[in-house]
Amino acid sequence: MGSVCIEIIEGNPHLRSLLGWHLQQLEYRVHQAASIYQAREVFLSHQPTLVVLDADLPDGDGIEFCRWLHRQQQPLILMLSARNSESDIVAGLKAGADDYLSKPFGMQEFLARVEALIRRKRTPTAPAYLDYGTLQIDLVQRRVRFQGEFIDLTPQEFSLLYVLAQAGGVPLSRSELLRRAWPDAIDNPRTIDTHVLSLRKKVELDPRQPNLIQTIRNVGYRFNMEILNTNISQSQTTKLARERFNNQRSTLSSSV
Repeated sequence: MGSVCIEIIEGNPHLRSLLGWHLQQLEYRVHQAASIYQAREVFLSHQPTLVVLDADLPDGDGIEFCRWLHRQQQPLILMLSARNSESDIVAGLKAGADDYLSKPFGMQEFLARVEALIRRKRTPTAPAYLDYGTLQIDLVQRRVRFQGEFIDLTPQEFSLLYVLAQAGGVPLSRSELLRRAWPDAIDNPRTIDTHVLSLRKKVELDPRQPNLIQTIRNVGYRFNMEILNTNISQSQTTKLARERFNNQRSTLSSSV
């Protein structure tokens, strides 16, 4: 816990010291402030992960300062207050507090709430956008941009490309690709070959000699992450665009 920094903003010096001592026993790094003026300086200097904020400070409104904190790097905020009406709690939460603890409170409850908030911060959130240099994958809009161009992919091709890229160059078997890309599908792992073939036609400079989606003998496929950081010349980029245009034209012709 030593890497987690907590700022305590509390007007009561005895309570402030007591809270700080207990948090330090759990090996948190603790900084204290007795007023909004001090609190602002401490926050900007140390960028704490969690702020324990007294709603009733001697030199200003703790609710308003909570709004200011929330507009910064959005730290976790545990608000303390002797005001425990429903309207006071709602006001604190709407101002940006992640939790609200009414005074008086037990030390064990306080520490449990701190630990719960820290766990929430440590829980990773799913990314919305992946950037691999010349390849960008938008997971929200499910769009792919490669070598500066948006690539029109089917849902199956998008999922396959995402799984291959996320593996970071580690070879994946056909069964593993099928399980990760389409977990609800009941299909033959060999259908992966068909989807890889269609995907190569859209992202490879030469689908007949692929160097982005590589076949690993007796294993499956891997994504060549190294090539994404390689600058492609203008002539190669033009050739790639022409190949994609021809592939799309052939697809349209065959569908007519």
